[in-house]
Amino acid sequence: MPARFADASDHAVPVVTATPQTFETVLANLPDAHRVWAESQGFSGGLGQFVLLPDASGNLLQVLAGLGSEADRRRGRFPLAGLSRSLPDGDYALDPTLSGELANEISLGWLLDSYRFDAFKAAKPAAAQLVRHQSVDAGRLELLAAGAEKTCDLINLPASHMGPDALEDAVRTLANDHGAQLSVTKGDALLEQNFPMIHAVGRASDQAPRLLDLTWGAQDAPKVTLVGKGVCFDTGGLNIKPSGSMGLMKKDMGGSATAIGLAQMIMQAGLPVRLRLLVPAVENSISAGAFRPQDVLISRKGLSVEVNNTDAEGRLVLADALALADEETPDLMLCMATLTGAARVALGADVPPFFTDDDQLATDLSAAAKRTWDPLWRLPFWDPYETLIEPDVADIDNAPKGGMAGAITAALFLRRFVDNTAHFAHFDLYGWTPSALPGRPKGGAAQGARAMFDVITHRFAGD
Repeated sequence: MPARFADASDHAVPVVTATPQTFETVLANLPDAHRVWAESQGFSGGLGQFVLLPDASGNLLQVLAGLGSEADRRRGRFPLAGLSRSLPDGDYALDPTLSGELANEISLGWLLDSYRFDAFKAAKPAAAQLVRHQSVDAGRLELLAAGAEKTCDLINLPASHMGPDALEDAVRTLANDHGAQLSVTKGDALLEQNFPMIHAVGRASDQAPRLLDLTWGAQDAPKVTLVGKGVCFDTGGLNIKPSGSMGLMKKDMGGSATAIGLAQMIMQAGLPVRLRLLVPAVENSISAGAFRPQDVLISRKGLSVEVNNTDAEGRLVLADALALADEETPDLMLCMATLTGAARVALGADVPPFFTDDDQLATDLSAAAKRTWDPLWRLPFWDPYETLIEPDVADIDNAPKGGMAGAITAALFLRRFVDNTAHFAHFDLYGWTPSALPGRPKGGAAQGARAMFDVITHRFAGD
């Protein structure tokens, strides 16, 4: 179930907050027994600190929690998020005098941290619930948390339960829930409808490759198109990955999971846009029918592509989907993919890079990333590197030799398939949290979607 705020209740336990600058004043206002107890626990208002304070009967009366300094909060967002997992079951209420910005950040972090992936567990762990604060837009925060949970659930499911068939089912359910239309082009129909690279990448699997095409909203509304990489498992193909690199490849559909979660947010919010969601759903498997190194594929756009590495398959399936999306020149097109290890080497697991030639879109995304506590960092479409993706045999190379600037050359490859759309950005996501962080449980991660939703809302809904 998506995380929800608890209704206001007289039984909610108050959460009293303090910083390293204010904790002495806060402690001085407590009853002597509580003050002594908090001091004995070493409470100093530090980020992540909390103390349970009982009443005379031993029942929980209130929680004393540390916000840390401003510098602490810049290093680690979502203060108090960990309380959702640390506190006893029950309802908790923040100080009503907290500022709106801080209350929003705490509240969103609490909801995000309440996520549990328990699909395969008999016992369903509960989380402490937060009462909606008077200064927050509870509906919007619940919408954002629900979108993130959708993304995380899809990524966390193993490939045994989240192959192309199941990914199609997930998109179909989303369409049915929101009155959207879904068109599916599957198997050899991909060749008939001119999606040759999606077919080539997925044809070796026992689950047929397909393109999922969801549309929603008024036909005359501004067109917003989301394209998400749906490689449900990536063996590397005939350029097979070593076992250490294959272990997390259930998350190689993280771009599509992010796009699906974002699409849910857009539809649930009822934004005044014509939404299109495109997901090339495949499994990069090995069989006699697998595509091979040095094969040349003719893309939907007509560009020939030399396959120098079958493990660089995500950009191939995205290329056909991007070419289709570009044919109708949407007002905004966002591409999401777990695409390159080079992006992780450059920026680590927490900060996804994005690429765009649209400086205003870049400015908007960067501002939204800060506003929504959803980090993103712009990397360049560096034109001098275009020659790196131009092989001798074909028009374009899917895996330039040398390994330099791998995230940029992958982004340049994708850009070759977008000619008409002025407002286009590509996001190279990791889609995974290696170790639990405040507001980010270990496992599948929804990255960048809150920032993208914020930009779409401001551009097309004026909010």
